[in-house]
Amino acid sequence: MAEFVECVREGGGYGARRDRKPFAFQAFVPDPIAEWDGPIAGRAAEAVAHATAALGELQAAGTARDLETLAAPLLRAEALGSSFIEGLRASNKRLALAAYEPVAADGTARAVLGNVRAMERAIALVDEGRPFLLEDLLEIHRALLEGTTEARFAGVVRTAQNWIGGRGTSPADATFVPPPPGRVPELLEDLVRFMNLDDLPAVAQAAVAHAQFETIHPFGDGNGRAGRCLIHVILRRRGISPRVSAPVSVILAANGRRYVGGLVDFREGRVDDWIGTFADAVSTATVAAQRLWTEIDALLDVLLERAGRPRADSVARKLILGLPAQPVVSAEVVAARYAVTPTAARAALNRLEEKEVLFPTRVGRRRGREWISDELFQVLDAFEHDLGQGIGEGAPRPSPAPTRPPRKKPGPV
Repeated sequence: MAEFVECVREGGGYGARRDRKPFAFQAFVPDPIAEWDGPIAGRAAEAVAHATAALGELQAAGTARDLETLAAPLLRAEALGSSFIEGLRASNKRLALAAYEPVAADGTARAVLGNVRAMERAIALVDEGRPFLLEDLLEIHRALLEGTTEARFAGVVRTAQNWIGGRGTSPADATFVPPPPGRVPELLEDLVRFMNLDDLPAVAQAAVAHAQFETIHPFGDGNGRAGRCLIHVILRRRGISPRVSAPVSVILAANGRRYVGGLVDFREGRVDDWIGTFADAVSTATVAAQRLWTEIDALLDVLLERAGRPRADSVARKLILGLPAQPVVSAEVVAARYAVTPTAARAALNRLEEKEVLFPTRVGRRRGREWISDELFQVLDAFEHDLGQGIGEGAPRPSPAPTRPPRKKPGPV
């Protein structure tokens, strides 16, 4: 049974005088879930069925598309939404430039980029086709935090008490206190066993696994982002989201109070309420993903028209169609990606610049330049703005319309 455990915090350290004195507090230890087979009833069952069907429609729509090209923007949207929940805000352009040149990225961009790497690693681990292991969870967490200011926590299960909310100096007035560190290893092993079950509705399984992970809060940092990666581990492993990841975190971020309230519902035993909330977010995310694909397709068609409808085997056409997956390009990147000489790559980029399809990020430089499509970033930012009412950095809604802009320098990162 779930229980509150009496703990004692020793005196000393920093903070107010009352925080430096010994005091007792209660930490919450959830029920194990490896044997969970609770029936899902009423509205929650309907929401799970609807979300499952919506995910199936999304995967079916993906079969007629270039998945490498169109899955990438959805994965980045998921990483941006998950990072936003933790107060890490970056635009699509800023994230893309950080991915292109990580050494020049600032701390926030590196943190969001870590979220992308964690998602990519989670998907790769599932695609190995074996049971999910505790070490896999640690590897996802390492991918999330390596190269960031919190790298010391990467892949390390906590050995100290943590807490959520309050003034931050002690658990005295915390909103929630997770299990004591000595209980964490057994709870994680139980969670991993639950994640490998195959006899539960996958959407409900993802909801329960994510909420349980957040309740355990097993790491010193990055719990929210790592826990949202587990959503996609389960949906992909269970085969209902094998090709593309719906941007569920964007929806959760847009409804932050409902999301946090759902996690509280789970801890307090109202599991069906949380499952229904989560399933609704999945359904909304899948519909939004298809809409984004339609908008990207429309923009690519406009860019091809502006470029003069380059022939099917031309570098220019391949480059335009590959922009959603590779939104920052250089002569070296194009040469390697499409197996052409740097001279041919540079010529294609220069022609697309002349046609106002691409713009250089460093105006005035002739070498070492990279090119982007500001219109693509406008579509992506508008998508997240509409879903999350401002997720990212731009306050006004960017226009998603694929119309020809006046020739200008690209905007600030």
